[in-house]
Amino acid sequence: MPLDPAPPPADRAAPVRTHGPPAPPVRFWPVDDLPALDPDPFLDELLSEEPVARIRLPYGAGWAWLVTRYEDVRFVTSDPRFSRAQVVGRDVTAMRPVPVASQTAGLQYVDPPRHALLRRVVARAFTGGSMRRLRPLAERRAAELLDGMARAGAPADLMEHLHGPFPIAVLRDFLGVAEKDWHHWAGAGEALLSAGAGSAERAQEAAGATRARIAALLHSRRAEPREDLAGVLARAAATGEITDDEAVSLAMAVQVSGGHAVRNNSGSMMYALLTHPEQLDRLRSEPELLPRAVEELFRYVPHRNGVGIPRVATEDVEVRGRLIRAGDVVYNAYLAANRDPGVFPGPGTLDLDREGAAHMAFGHGPHHCLAAVMARMEAEVMIGSVLARFPGIRLAVPPEEVEFQRQGLIRGPRTLPVTW
Repeated sequence: MPLDPAPPPADRAAPVRTHGPPAPPVRFWPVDDLPALDPDPFLDELLSEEPVARIRLPYGAGWAWLVTRYEDVRFVTSDPRFSRAQVVGRDVTAMRPVPVASQTAGLQYVDPPRHALLRRVVARAFTGGSMRRLRPLAERRAAELLDGMARAGAPADLMEHLHGPFPIAVLRDFLGVAEKDWHHWAGAGEALLSAGAGSAERAQEAAGATRARIAALLHSRRAEPREDLAGVLARAAATGEITDDEAVSLAMAVQVSGGHAVRNNSGSMMYALLTHPEQLDRLRSEPELLPRAVEELFRYVPHRNGVGIPRVATEDVEVRGRLIRAGDVVYNAYLAANRDPGVFPGPGTLDLDREGAAHMAFGHGPHHCLAAVMARMEAEVMIGSVLARFPGIRLAVPPEEVEFQRQGLIRGPRTLPVTW
């Protein structure tokens, strides 16, 4: 259905009312698998008709608020009255049976001021200089992988030859894991981000094994310091700036998001271009558009299913006329915010000339993704390398025959058959 333009954001300075309209009914959101890059119709409906709604998800107890409009998402994710730390230990309605991230250490469930300290530590590895040093290596990795695809011949699976191994290779170099050891690490992301039935046991096993490997890596960096992420975290833990558990959890978060998530997101970006040949042709003829195209692709591609980590209101707060009480759980729908027609006109159109507000694919506020700078670099390298190496690339099967991930939190193609 058509989406109404978003009204102006609620006055944040207005006093909170103790009375208001009755709370809306609680809606069950099963978060089913969706075809290809189709947006979630449930989110589109709420964005248009009920931008501050109450939902229940497949796991956990109770209900939660769901905020979908761009300005409201910005408000909730940046206002200190909404706490990630307050989620710890609560059985909240959720997407999966166990949390992806550790609730006892790391960035995801920490509020300022501790959160700011942890970000500063990790940011030492995500500097512009470190990305400039990493990019030539990433470009060589991409060229080697695409040479292998050319030798294999058409048709070929772009996920197998590029989008699968490339993020893993870059992450391996960034984290500081020896290539001979990486096969022990590679499957952790998929297990940790599975949302299907029976996934809890696999996720817990993967989490335990990954934490043990990261702890051993950080221990080795104390004896053999290096300028990789493991080295940065090991030094911070050795000086007492962060705890050993926090160092492990921070490395684990980067591993999961930097491998499995980048694989799927970049595959979805390439699928979007291959199914929009006019945009692909333009990008091929105007390669200088690549950075802007990557930003639009991050906005356009539904990078995940459902929602991520919630917050808890620490006091009564009014959002768009709805009174959110202290103790209420609140989710933010970044996917919906990226499709808010009041901010992004024609949100369902892949528009390489789009200007204006920044997308929210990496979140907003204190918990904005630190690895965004690396994800942008990787997307530019992958897309640019493919177009330069295979200017005639196209899908080898009809778009509807491309198989996508199922029962996962991160959306993306399982295979991406191409020819050239």
